[in-house]
Amino acid sequence: MACGSARLVPNFLGQMARNGLLCKHTSNYTSNKFDFNSMYRFCTTTTTKAFNPFREYKLLSKFKLSALVTFTASGGFIAASGEEIDWMKLFWTNLGTFGAAACANTLNQLYEVKNDKVMTRTWNRSLPSGRVGRLHASLFAFVCGIGGIYILNKETNPLTAMLGLTNIILYAGVYTPLKQVTIWNTWVGAIVGAIPPMMGWAAASGDLDAGAAVLAAALFSWQMPHFLSLAWLCKDDYLRGGFRMMPFVDPAGRRTAIAAVRHCIYLIPLGYLAYLVDAATEPFAWETAILSAGMGVRAVQFLQKPSQNSARSLFRISLIYLPVLMACLIAHRVPRSDVEAHRDHPRCYAHSLSFSLDCLRPDRLAEAFESGVVSRIWDCGSGDGRLAVKSGSRAQVEAAIESQVEAQIMAEDEMVAAVAAATTAMTGRSP
Repeated sequence: MACGSARLVPNFLGQMARNGLLCKHTSNYTSNKFDFNSMYRFCTTTTTKAFNPFREYKLLSKFKLSALVTFTASGGFIAASGEEIDWMKLFWTNLGTFGAAACANTLNQLYEVKNDKVMTRTWNRSLPSGRVGRLHASLFAFVCGIGGIYILNKETNPLTAMLGLTNIILYAGVYTPLKQVTIWNTWVGAIVGAIPPMMGWAAASGDLDAGAAVLAAALFSWQMPHFLSLAWLCKDDYLRGGFRMMPFVDPAGRRTAIAAVRHCIYLIPLGYLAYLVDAATEPFAWETAILSAGMGVRAVQFLQKPSQNSARSLFRISLIYLPVLMACLIAHRVPRSDVEAHRDHPRCYAHSLSFSLDCLRPDRLAEAFESGVVSRIWDCGSGDGRLAVKSGSRAQVEAAIESQVEAQIMAEDEMVAAVAAATTAMTGRSP
């Protein structure tokens, strides 16, 4: 009977039992109840397939997870872009980000081969199944990592490349070992997941500002209900693999659910914060609050009755939450007029400038209100005031105020000249 490597037979038999190919009540695998034909078909269809590079590299990179990471980086890039999105730069950002993520995921699997062999959801991956060797996987990780960081540095900027390298180190060098040490690995992993949108933001704007911080905070808190519900769904498998997830110390599920509820609450005001820092317009604040409250309802249901069904419900809504949140952010973003100097980007509501009330001519001020540039003006005492700006860059508004000052000076000069001319005409001599 050909069945690949002999050392994998126990894993195959356990999987066969779970698939109904092996009698679950037999005490040994040589019983006459054992179906050798079924075992042969099972083994040859799951482990002795010819090497398929596309399939194996897809598994090594954890393609779906890497694609999710790239998706969040794209969201950050578009949110930090100007009126015109640099699609070619976005392509290179995505390619470099995917390479960095694939490298980190492959290094993670190299570290966890023994653990993956005994887990139902991972035993048939490329490394634990023996279809790909350690050296092969290491070379794949090296090429993806070096290639990804090089692309980010060359096609975007050093800041984005540094964030990508930091993420590889955090994921493979910190988060992965911590999974077998402490339940706090989930929080460290959430930091890792919060960095990709910052990479996209940095790639588009060349810098990080308050908007990037708000987006990173949203990704951090989103990951908690998402991964805590997943940890509860797979708690037995994680325990068998030797991973210390929250359910490891919380068999009743109460602490796990409370943490999920808490981070759903944290998500509610983040849309408003994005509005305050001019990363998005006001509708995004309401949309974020509604989305977060909806996920929070599922988290509360999980808290009231921790079970596979309630955890699965929370996990599924978390999968919907993220793409909808990103879509809303993109729809209601505040475009940057100049990504190289984003502090001059167009503001919609929140800018205010100090000036002297005496500088503003009544006719110019009326024009500013009618055009919609100025939304409010008020006296701060001693003749000083503040101007609330609805649209236009800070530089544009300052230039407008400067022109008003120049106009006031010219008017005063004209008045002085007129007085001087009148004095000359009346007295016959210059003043």
